[in-house]
Amino acid sequence: MPLKAVLWDIDDTLFDYASADTAGMRAHLEAEGALGRYGTAADALARWKATTERHWGRFSTGEADFLTQRRDRVRDFLDQPALTDAESDAWFHRYLGHYESAWALFPDTLPTLDALADGYRHAVLSNSHADQQERKLRLLGVRDRFEALLCAAQLGVAKPAPEAFHAACTTLALDPAEVAYVGDQPEIDARGAHDAGLLGIWLDRSGAEPPSAEVPPGVRRITGLAELPGLLAGDTRFGAPSTFG
Repeated sequence: MPLKAVLWDIDDTLFDYASADTAGMRAHLEAEGALGRYGTAADALARWKATTERHWGRFSTGEADFLTQRRDRVRDFLDQPALTDAESDAWFHRYLGHYESAWALFPDTLPTLDALADGYRHAVLSNSHADQQERKLRLLGVRDRFEALLCAAQLGVAKPAPEAFHAACTTLALDPAEVAYVGDQPEIDARGAHDAGLLGIWLDRSGAEPPSAEVPPGVRRITGLAELPGLLAGDTRFGAPSTFG
């Protein structure tokens, strides 16, 4: 079947989440007078990243809901387990102001969306919360590029579960074989999409050669979105090997 739609991840795919998170947390801790509490700025940012990954994993597996994981993430990071929900929310919302001020799309996002606008339908599938990602896409000026936005918090299932990808395909009224998925995580995004019957594309912005992680079988790897139009036009899932590695 020819490809008819591109399904997108958001964070660290279209949107430079890592840079915004780093800049936002640094500014937040400076404003709170707490940057020195964690040693160096690098130590503080590493602690925040590790804490985020740990609690986001709980959300992804259904162990905690979205708000619970966020509140526990703050308590864990601050090492204040007795922090109330209201105190945790207030701390996080202060951080959020700094984080949002650093939001930016990657430089290749808009040119690639423009290049693919006429040839494919577009939608988003994110392991996050719809309210958060809706706001993000609107503030970044690209929400109208996507006909649908699906998020794990509302679906009740997260990537890499096939049900998450199939829910997006059902929303588009397309067979999985007619949809490509683009994301920055080789296993959660690309392998998950491939195993669900979509064309799984790993966006590896590291550009390292050889790849910084093994490319999962059946997955296509690109090092920037500028490569995507050519890959989609020459989809080789059922033919010769892809030239993109």
